[in-house]
Amino acid sequence: MPTQTVNLDKVEKQLAELLAIVEDDGEIVITQDGKPLARLESVAPQKKKRISGLNRGMIWTSKDFDEPLPDEFWLGKE
Repeated sequence: MPTQTVNLDKVEKQLAELLAIVEDDGEIVITQDGKPLARLESVAPQKKKRISGLNRGMIWTSKDFDEPLPDEFWLGKE
């Protein structure tokens, strides 16, 4: 959805409508005297489709992954 621009003096009257636009992944730029003052945008995470196998082979697990860590690790010794 494209960005919409609204003057500050109209924001209070249109707030519910503006928030509905933002909820539908829109963006609102609030201006005062023709200059950008603030931006309203959703804080909800974007819903992006995950692609399986995209990073295949980029992560590996060592064979001793499940083994207990040595005492030296917990005591901060090398």
